[in-house]
Amino acid sequence: MLNKPLAGVRVIEVSMWAFVPSAGAVLADWGAEVVKIEAPTGDPIRGLTFGGVGAAEGLAWTFELFNRGKRAMSLDLTIPQAQDVLHELVKDADVFLCSLLPAAREKLRIDAATIREINPSIVYAAGSGTGPKGPDAGKGGYDSISFWSRGSVSASVTPADMAPLGMPSGAFGDSLSGMSLAGGIVAALLHKERTGEGSVVDVALLGTAMWSMQMAIVGAAVAGLEEMPKAQPGMVANPLVNNYQTSDGRYIALCMLQPDAYWDPFTRHIGRADLAEDPRFSTGPERAQHGAEAVSELAKTFAEKTLDEWKPILRGQRGQWDVVNKVGDLLRDEQAIENGFVQRVKYDNGGELPLISSPVLFDGQAPELVPAPGFAADTDAVLQELGWDEERILESKISGAVI
Repeated sequence: MLNKPLAGVRVIEVSMWAFVPSAGAVLADWGAEVVKIEAPTGDPIRGLTFGGVGAAEGLAWTFELFNRGKRAMSLDLTIPQAQDVLHELVKDADVFLCSLLPAAREKLRIDAATIREINPSIVYAAGSGTGPKGPDAGKGGYDSISFWSRGSVSASVTPADMAPLGMPSGAFGDSLSGMSLAGGIVAALLHKERTGEGSVVDVALLGTAMWSMQMAIVGAAVAGLEEMPKAQPGMVANPLVNNYQTSDGRYIALCMLQPDAYWDPFTRHIGRADLAEDPRFSTGPERAQHGAEAVSELAKTFAEKTLDEWKPILRGQRGQWDVVNKVGDLLRDEQAIENGFVQRVKYDNGGELPLISSPVLFDGQAPELVPAPGFAADTDAVLQELGWDEERILESKISGAVI
């Protein structure tokens, strides 16, 4: 299919939680065969709740998010025989994907040196908290600390005189970092195709946060500040870059970065020609000086109509705007549905989940999302594909190496 550009690519994944598994999910979305190896206890995200919401309709939805489209098997990698099985799997794989800490990788014989000795052309990809070098290279990380906190996102979004705010969603930094890791893997696969050489790819939660925050980090450095100034009440340089509440309690976000081009036509279009003609707002410097007054006037106007009443009005002018959506709105958003950003996935037990696609379209098509595998659901099939007979599979299960 046109939207499966990685068809034929084989990935062996030893990872858990969200960051690195999300990279595997993206690769699966793009057509790769991803075989996820779980410990006998399973990926702990199978039992994770978020916001007090646990399993729904018999489905571990947190696991589904980051493992859809994969195959699954279980090995006890603390047993040498299981390590040998994994080494057999990676001989013909294109990518090895791992989230374990460096010390654990070496102990389990899945470090880069070992895996690349078995398969020199493999792409060895790992996710880390703060990067593979430096004093914290062996330290574990989660996106709430390595990305959100250490990466300066939390401090930057928290208003002055408030305790640091938490992330707006679970796996917020994990999902962004996983997408970055998937992109790095694809670049390494291209290099492999052209040269025959494998690569070691590493993406850190801290690095993704700094990439996301680069305008603030560099801007503060240029200004000689510890952080960029935070907006204060009454300090509005551009009233056309602001959020305004409607009469039904919803919000509209304006983002017209060239106010001189938009102020006059916009204010006339919404029925406020008086603002276009008001000398306080006639030029950029005047609007900046009287920013709070301009915002107050626009706020009064937006408060006169509901969100649904404002939508057709705002569609009729050329300035940039959108709705401040709640998460539930996105499941009904026509654009999100039409582009396949959200898809309803049906399960054999009759359940259904709305899953979110990775955001890249190929030839105008979003990847078709399918369920995640059950625990160890494909163990026997994967081993049979390696040429194992039933007796060998049974013996490995009796030994505890294979689940």
